Amino acid sequence: MQTVFNAGHALHAATHEFFRGRLVPAFEVPARADYILQAVRAAGLGEVLAPVDHGRAPLERVHSARYLDFIEGAHAEWLSTGGEGDAFPAVWPVRSLRSDLEPISFAARMGLYSMDSGTPLTAGSWAAAHAGAQASLTALDLVLAGERSAYVLTRPPGHHAGADFFGGYCFINNAAVAAQAARDAGLARVAILDVDYHHGNGTQAIFYDRADVFFASLHGDPRTEYPFFLGHADETGAGEGVGFNANFPLPVGVDNDDWFAALDAALARLTAYQPDLLIVSLGVDTYGGDPISHFKLDEPEFRRMGERIARFGAPTLFLQEGGYATEAIGRNVVAVLAGFETE
Repeated sequence: MQTVFNAGHALHAATHEFFRGRLVPAFEVPARADYILQAVRAAGLGEVLAPVDHGRAPLERVHSARYLDFIEGAHAEWLSTGGEGDAFPAVWPVRSLRSDLEPISFAARMGLYSMDSGTPLTAGSWAAAHAGAQASLTALDLVLAGERSAYVLTRPPGHHAGADFFGGYCFINNAAVAAQAARDAGLARVAILDVDYHHGNGTQAIFYDRADVFFASLHGDPRTEYPFFLGHADETGAGEGVGFNANFPLPVGVDNDDWFAALDAALARLTAYQPDLLIVSLGVDTYGGDPISHFKLDEPEFRRMGERIARFGAPTLFLQEGGYATEAIGRNVVAVLAGFETE
């Protein structure tokens, strides 16, 4: 399996974040990707490639132009207004406030284009996220050219980013960009399987009213787990998309057998859909030692996950999402990929 590695990920390097209202050392740090790269190379999984730049146009197929413009210039504007270090949002257009008009105030636009206070916008956020999208498109090219699978090693992650907002450490939705590019390349049906601990609210929202991209996710119950306000089982799609969204929320501390029962249920839905391509939003924050998550998977279960996904039988693109136990993240990712390769 070839890996497309976004070396520019390190440009996004926050020192702190807000976590449940407290300022704490950042969980989403460059070491995450560094540990994975070391493990991928040590395992000899395959060639590690650099991304090819596909430009901004594929991103605009998913994200609004004004949102991308904001993210691209936000940190420089933050500094020009007297800000220092990383920028954080402070106010949001909640119910009864207008969001259709773009404000002039930088602080107001930070709130307009964000969903939480826990995602630092750094000097390198745009460059790192843009390069991650290019890595995703490069890996998609490999699969479209006939490779059975490819893996995208990038950060920041992407699945919480919506068409016009960032949050949950995510700025550009790599899975959505790749899925739309696959559709634009002529594939009739694309499936996205999100196995991150946290629901991929951005991915769901982007495709919620469409039948050409099926989104399935197993994740922590949003009644207690981030992103809190999306990811319930009764969210099945809207309009033409009714029936093409499937959520499997699971309680804190779910055991491995119940987690894999949910995975089997998700894959059964995708089997009936018969996609031409499977995109896996690969979060390994389901690991029992993850500092911000509450499932209990360990290395044998991650390998089992890869084997089960391989048996699905579709061309498969793995995209890195979460996983914050930095010293364990490499072995957990490699366990998934190795399990897929050996099945």
